[in-house]
Amino acid sequence: MERIYETMFIVVPSLNDEEREAVVEKVKNFIQERLEGKIENVDRWGIRKLAFKVKKFTEGDYTVIIFRASPEKVNELENFYHITQEIFRWQTFRREDLEKKEKKRKEKEGNVEVKENVPASETSEEVVVSESENAEESQE
Repeated sequence: MERIYETMFIVVPSLNDEEREAVVEKVKNFIQERLEGKIENVDRWGIRKLAFKVKKFTEGDYTVIIFRASPEKVNELENFYHITQEIFRWQTFRREDLEKKEKKRKEKEGNVEVKENVPASETSEEVVVSESENAEESQE
């Protein structure tokens, strides 16, 4: 079963724009090809100041990717970050909130479809009307 994940990584700022963009494409391709994941959103934040100095860097190029993948393969992404020298900080975590939101939406759509498929002759309003008509006929 696929789950929804969010990964954020920081690329060294000393690279030029094209090289940083190439690193992002490299990560996207890795998720799609090696993890067999589906990317839902890529959010490039650009170069931002870090809260504290990390590996001699005071700023970095941030990127956030939301994707779907099977849980067994997500560790491969962590290993990929370890061996990619241009990425010096990263974090990947499961987005249970998005999964729950999607589940509720599907359940709601499922209930709407069931209501639409009920024939009009079986609705409670018509049954009530026909019962009241029968009651009026018996009183006459």
